[in-house]
Amino acid sequence: MKNNRNRQVILKSRPADIPQADNFEIIESDVPDLRDGQVLVHNLYLSVEPAMRGWVSNVANYSEPVRIGEVMRSFAAGEVLQSAHPDFKPGDEVMGMFGWQEFAVVGPAAVTRKIREDGLPLSLSLGVTGLNGITAYFGLLDIGQPRPGDTVVVSTAAGAVGSAVGQIAKLSGCRTVGIAGGPAKVTQCRELFGYDVAIDYKSDNLESALAAACPKGVDLYFDNTGGAISDTVLRHLAVGARVVICGTASVSSWNPWPNGPRAERHLLVKRARMQGFVIFDYAPRFEEAVARLAQWIRDGRLRYSEDILNGIEHAPGAIAGLYRGENTGKRLIRIR
Repeated sequence: MKNNRNRQVILKSRPADIPQADNFEIIESDVPDLRDGQVLVHNLYLSVEPAMRGWVSNVANYSEPVRIGEVMRSFAAGEVLQSAHPDFKPGDEVMGMFGWQEFAVVGPAAVTRKIREDGLPLSLSLGVTGLNGITAYFGLLDIGQPRPGDTVVVSTAAGAVGSAVGQIAKLSGCRTVGIAGGPAKVTQCRELFGYDVAIDYKSDNLESALAAACPKGVDLYFDNTGGAISDTVLRHLAVGARVVICGTASVSSWNPWPNGPRAERHLLVKRARMQGFVIFDYAPRFEEAVARLAQWIRDGRLRYSEDILNGIEHAPGAIAGLYRGENTGKRLIRIR
């Protein structure tokens, strides 16, 4: 690798809110030599996640913020080119926290898993058979505990996580109601992901649409947004409802901490449960989820959509575009 240069996207400045293209810079550097226990990965796909906004915030959450001048933290999928670790060999396909860069020299702790899903595109390891699908799987099945006949409502229902949640809920015998933004995503919810009802929060009256779609109430709410959408859904909870807190994409800042309608009364009178989770807590069980997700895909029972940008030069603006709703599926950067 002596003659190869590594293109990297680094964090140039700390964003006040949603990271924009000018918060990042693309630089070139030498690919470092391997040390014992390390592998050299050629990244082929870089992931773009809503969680990245939190990763570059100056307020730490479940992980320390990316430092100024560091390569942007991200999951990526690629091929091992060189290995100084006995568990990896050249040609292995892997995904892990490799960062927004073309080449990554990492230790085994950065490798989330080897890719073993024969016959499926590598890109899926960053989406429906990756952290997004795994999040949907454990968040819905372990935290939400769906029962046949339940009415399940999902916010950002056309997103990488939400689309999988809706389909797994259908596989569990549930009736599904998706909330998405714009006619294209509503159509996608119905026609591609099989939601029984899809609501456009941008043009429909969410209150009345939910009342019509959920006449007996919401048994399970998978919350990817927080904010006003969730405030509305909570008013429609059924007795014994479960609320899964997966994300808070609609909340622009947690400093200062925003105030809003209170959930306690809804939870009390409906004897409902609200629980959050962090997917990394399920790391020992990832293979269980991936095996089932991959089989559902092969059987044609789990469908997906990808929004692939070609070239690392698209990475700096990719997060902002995600929050503008530009993507029509799991957003990825393909390294050319």
